[in-house]
Amino acid sequence: MDVNYFILLFSAVSFVFYGINSLASKKMATEYERWGFKNQRIILGFCQLLGGLGLLVGLMAPILLSITSFLLTCMMLTAVFVRIQIKEPFVKMLPAMLYVVLNSVIFYNSVF
Repeated sequence: MDVNYFILLFSAVSFVFYGINSLASKKMATEYERWGFKNQRIILGFCQLLGGLGLLVGLMAPILLSITSFLLTCMMLTAVFVRIQIKEPFVKMLPAMLYVVLNSVIFYNSVF
């Protein structure tokens, strides 16, 4: 399996599951409140879900892949900055940082 394909599938599946979890989990509701995004949880959950699906559909529509991976990179960069702002430990920032890198790679590969 091509590494780029694996990265794309990993990110897409992660965002689909995280989006569903953001919408349905009581634990995630408390996390969004802690991050200061209690009122935006539903919209952010749908954005994550749609982002994951957009990556998958982007396999057949390259422009959608470029747009979706760019937007997910921006979303995860914002997540990193939020975690810095609330002074979370570095270890808790690592997943968001990983998805910044993964989606940046997907974006780069979709454009170049």
